Amino acid sequence: MSWRRSKLALIVACFSIAIANGAGSRAVMAAAEIPAWCKALPRPEYAALQRVLPNEPWFEVYKVAPQVFAIYEPHQSEETISYLIVGTKQAVLFDTGMGIADLRSVVRRLTSRPIVVLNSHTHDDHVGDNWQFDFVYGMDTDFTRSNAKGSREDAQAEIASGEICGELPKNFNPKSYATKPWHISRFVHDGFKINLGERTLEIVATPGHTPDAICLLDRANGLLFTGDTYYPAPIWLFRPETDLDAYVASVQRIAALAPDLKLVLGAHNIPVAQPSVLPRLVTAIQAVRAGKGESKPEGADKVISSIDGFSFLLRPPSASRLK
Repeated sequence: MSWRRSKLALIVACFSIAIANGAGSRAVMAAAEIPAWCKALPRPEYAALQRVLPNEPWFEVYKVAPQVFAIYEPHQSEETISYLIVGTKQAVLFDTGMGIADLRSVVRRLTSRPIVVLNSHTHDDHVGDNWQFDFVYGMDTDFTRSNAKGSREDAQAEIASGEICGELPKNFNPKSYATKPWHISRFVHDGFKINLGERTLEIVATPGHTPDAICLLDRANGLLFTGDTYYPAPIWLFRPETDLDAYVASVQRIAALAPDLKLVLGAHNIPVAQPSVLPRLVTAIQAVRAGKGESKPEGADKVISSIDGFSFLLRPPSASRLK
């Protein structure tokens, strides 16, 4: 998850003034300086992946494994990645992204099978198009229930100045943009299995980043979809809903799966990583909590701690127990 939102209050206010004065989203972006994060795109790792639906303007879609599609949103700073995992009878959509463009139409171009939505967790950048789908599974937590009501503040922060790279979709209305409420069709739990037809997915509860965080295991094909428990960018561990002890226990749990995995598929920036990243992640977060690595302030109320190629956005030691 992006950490640039620390300046959101001022940015959102300025953006709202621009909209009120009649500046459309594309005009605002044309006048704005290209954000620094945008200059790193396209990320070179994507050159090795098979792109499908190449004319899709907002999403980039890549086939990352047989009947597995990464649906990437490179035009927004979170660089969120959702996954469509297809079986012979039905498919799971693991996250629904920002809700800025029409994800359902993209999914329908990839498969005609019935879709079940399952979220890696319920932060706004992973549930934006939940409302478009009839069947949404959710973890049985108060955090999930609360977020299913939708929100506006977090969504507006996602389109503030510096958060968009290029143009927003033509039919997108920034003034009304919000995370729409959705209905939880069924509550699920750790170990719950979904039979897609010749493919079974298993929920691995990984609380820490949020109380409802999960990974999704395709055991037969050696795939682990990690949501925001792991992705190759600063990992958010500073919000009030974060539990650092739980996070460490969760990454230890998924690291134990590494010998049986072929690919790790995270929810931001780059969709594929080698399983060897997971035990290194455990070592890195334990080292950071022990005061090792390099730490520097990030805004007034966060620090970013880095070691061995991993970065974690944390509450400062005075505000949390890091040891």
